[in-house]
Amino acid sequence: MTTTDSATARAAVPAWTRGAVVWLRLSVLGALLAAAGNIAGLVNAGGVYGKETSAFIDQAIAQDAVNLAVVSPAIVVLAVLARRGSLRAYLMWLGGLAFTTYNYVIYTMSVHVGPLFLVWIAVLGLSAFSLIGGLAALDAGAVGDRFGHAPQRLAGWFLIAVAALFTLLWLKDIVPAILDGRAPQSVSELALPSSPVHVLDLSFFLPAAFATGVLLLRGRPWSYTTAPGLLVFLALTGLPIIVTPFVAEARGDEPAWAVLPPIGVITIACLAVLARLTHGATPPRRSDEVRTPA
Repeated sequence: MTTTDSATARAAVPAWTRGAVVWLRLSVLGALLAAAGNIAGLVNAGGVYGKETSAFIDQAIAQDAVNLAVVSPAIVVLAVLARRGSLRAYLMWLGGLAFTTYNYVIYTMSVHVGPLFLVWIAVLGLSAFSLIGGLAALDAGAVGDRFGHAPQRLAGWFLIAVAALFTLLWLKDIVPAILDGRAPQSVSELALPSSPVHVLDLSFFLPAAFATGVLLLRGRPWSYTTAPGLLVFLALTGLPIIVTPFVAEARGDEPAWAVLPPIGVITIACLAVLARLTHGATPPRRSDEVRTPA
């Protein structure tokens, strides 16, 4: 069998194991539980976030609104489409789970213990295990073969550029503060000991984005399993940042309108790069389409 024949054969096999249905189901449960918590947080923001600073409350309300209106519905819809055999939906579903896991680490470790604390822990656990299980269920070789003709260089350089940009931005906030013996501005305005965004980005997300970008440029199969999810993660991350100034204006705080243009451009660029990358994926033949059991 030639290399081409081998790649064609692998492209016809399922891109993930049938055990993934467990993680798809758990993710839907987590999304529904998260939505219930978001509703409670929006209805009773004072009772849930009342011990936080006003700037923190603005961000929390924006996050709840985006989670409820966009993230939880997207996870449910993508899980349904993935169970029907859509590889694109499956890879984007992983991005929604990564976003939820990221944000519920912040909920559970940066907000004072309150009425939703156990709900947030449950959502974090369901999302994190679904993300890990969903990644483990993938056949990287089959995914790579389906993306063999996708325009990976644009996505690769975009992820590298975003990783480098935000690394420099966070270090610009952190390093001078450490040298001056003070807390970074992003930490002091939220009255936190450290910024969970700095921690999560610099230790996990930005290295993952950079590594995925490099591997995409080299055409490595595993990069195709993580690149769409990282682009979804980036796009979703921009939404609460965009919503926060409007929440601040409504609550009588000083809105940071200056963040809207750059974050808006990055968010739109993420969606454009995601669409271009996933559009280049080769669909399986109809008779070979993956369908997980109900």
